[in-house]
Amino acid sequence: MQLLQRTYLVVIALLLSVPVFAQSADDDLPSAPSAAIQPKPAPKETPASSAPPGAEEPAPQQATNSPADADTDSSQDSQVRNNESTFFTTVNEVPVVFTVTDKHNHYVKDLSKTDFKVIDDGQPVKDIRSFRRETDLPLRVGLLIDSSASVRSRFKFEQEAAIEFMNQTIRPKFDRAFVLGFDSSLEITQDFTDDSELLSKGIRSLRPGNSTRLYDALYYACRERLLDTNDKVAVRKAIILITDGDDNSSRVTREEAIDMALRANVIVYTISTNYPGYSESDRYDKILERIADATGGRWFEPFEVTEVANAFAQIQTDLRSQYALAYQPTDFKHDGRYRTIEIVAEHKGLKVHSRHGYYAPTE
Repeated sequence: MQLLQRTYLVVIALLLSVPVFAQSADDDLPSAPSAAIQPKPAPKETPASSAPPGAEEPAPQQATNSPADADTDSSQDSQVRNNESTFFTTVNEVPVVFTVTDKHNHYVKDLSKTDFKVIDDGQPVKDIRSFRRETDLPLRVGLLIDSSASVRSRFKFEQEAAIEFMNQTIRPKFDRAFVLGFDSSLEITQDFTDDSELLSKGIRSLRPGNSTRLYDALYYACRERLLDTNDKVAVRKAIILITDGDDNSSRVTREEAIDMALRANVIVYTISTNYPGYSESDRYDKILERIADATGGRWFEPFEVTEVANAFAQIQTDLRSQYALAYQPTDFKHDGRYRTIEIVAEHKGLKVHSRHGYYAPTE
């Protein structure tokens, strides 16, 4: 009996000696390298899936197996399909989506491969491997709405304009969208769905709050919802960001948020909620312009609240007026480095809207 008691004491002592580990929620949002302005080597792995502190969300999606650069594939060739044709890309090919407008800001939709010149990392591209017009790809859209106190006066109208956009744009059994509101916390009020009624309810459930985590919201939406959408067909990924551009409590920086959008191959459209004449409008609007320009999107500055609906209408047209090409860069290396992209239209008076760079694969 004494031997049995001594055995119990030894077991209890061993259990008490095992350290207890806990992970603070404050460490849930790792930083990505800020490489959109100053090129730096990209990490070999995407940070583990986790929500920023304060985020309220459904159960996390399955972790992605894609490399850090969302523009390139694994060592094996991948096949991307859409309704019209089959589109092949290899590990040394770079796909780019872009739109073209004329001097009157009208979309130009009838151009061909010979109408463009591509410059990769300062070197002219000799081989554009594929080219096509993309007007009807399935959409994967994230609607990010600033619900902080600074946008309170325009909030109701912005909600209604967003609902109208979703009703007109998201097609059942074809497109999908989600709604994320952000102030001092991030809240998914409606996850991916093709049901416009559910999206409307998600938008209407948002209420103006306190401080603003703009960059955290963009970073999180790209990484957790759009980096890997698990689609087996080619899709167009976009975020519509409605905010005044004032971030006062994010843990990641603007450039880190842009970096994540580039890795997820997401086009970001920004709609400013600033009033003309406001003392800080120019500074905040330049932030929104920077985010949109770096990712190949457009920046909208509605002067009147009623013009917000016009901005949504133009975004819808933009998403249906795109080109896609894939090319093989000159002197391409698998070094994880940020490389610049410039697409130039051969005809005068035309402007190309595309992202400005990508990350080379690391293997």
